[in-house]
Amino acid sequence: MSIKQNLRRAGWGGRPAQLPDFRNLGVVLRILLLVNALAMAAVLVRNAQLDLVVIEALEMAVDVEFPLILGVAALFLLQPVLRRLPYRPGVVAVLGTVLVVALASRSLLAPIGTGGQVRPLVWSLVTAAAVLAYFYQRGAAQAPALAEARLLALTARIRPHFLFNSLNGVLGVLRSNPRRAEEALEELSDLFRALMQDSRELVPLADEITLCERYLNLERLRLGDRLQVDWRRDPQADAALVPPLLLQPLIENAVCHGIEPGAGPGTVSITIERRGPAVIIGIANPLLDAVRHHVGNRMALDNIRERLMLFYDLEAALDIEQSADAYCVRIRLPFRNER
Repeated sequence: MSIKQNLRRAGWGGRPAQLPDFRNLGVVLRILLLVNALAMAAVLVRNAQLDLVVIEALEMAVDVEFPLILGVAALFLLQPVLRRLPYRPGVVAVLGTVLVVALASRSLLAPIGTGGQVRPLVWSLVTAAAVLAYFYQRGAAQAPALAEARLLALTARIRPHFLFNSLNGVLGVLRSNPRRAEEALEELSDLFRALMQDSRELVPLADEITLCERYLNLERLRLGDRLQVDWRRDPQADAALVPPLLLQPLIENAVCHGIEPGAGPGTVSITIERRGPAVIIGIANPLLDAVRHHVGNRMALDNIRERLMLFYDLEAALDIEQSADAYCVRIRLPFRNER
């Protein structure tokens, strides 16, 4: 379950449930699988002979697939309206949409379909109710409280490394440059404030970028001119909502494994661009020790993959591109600017 599909507690005794996000790829795939599984189960129950099962399965495909795809498309288009409805009126709206789609598709498929008009309509409503019950039960069994607890635990694994490195940078210039140390402490207080925010909610990408700029300023206290940063930033992506502390752990790894072990200067390249409905983020650094880099990156990468799954389900991805002298982490996530 995507954490953004159901931020409130679902199930018995909790706060009202919410409809699934019909624009979420994971939700769409589950609907397709559930409906086809129910259709196949109905065919198997009604027929004991294999040859009859094959024939009726083909007939069922004719009756089911077209209205199923049409219904999913209709719910996709109606999602902005459905998300504003309370749960019960939303269920009625979904069932009404399914009924209208079933009537329209049945009138088109009647010349080639089989059976009467009533049974397919009843089957469509029963199947839609079963699918909604599945998502309701899924929300109750995997309550957002559990997802939020996992998210908080995952974020807590990053914070000690983040703050430890930042404090080391401040201590490094405390005697040699007290004024710069004072400025760094102000920056660190801003970072503390950001860390104290609710990590269960998405934040604007522009805020994440500001956080990373402050972190890099603190790292320059330790590394000086050895740390070079090349920002390639698309302003159109600034409004995208992303999980908190999405970029900083990756940039920290890039500095730790690509700059700090080296004797000379190195460049961390950060590319952020919007491509239609998606935001692409790339963070690249020199590859000095492939084995050590792989081991050190494992926790942060696993952490971020799990958080992307919690927030976006199957709509986001994290990939690694590695060459002989460079290491790049690339993230693709949907552009969303509404909480």
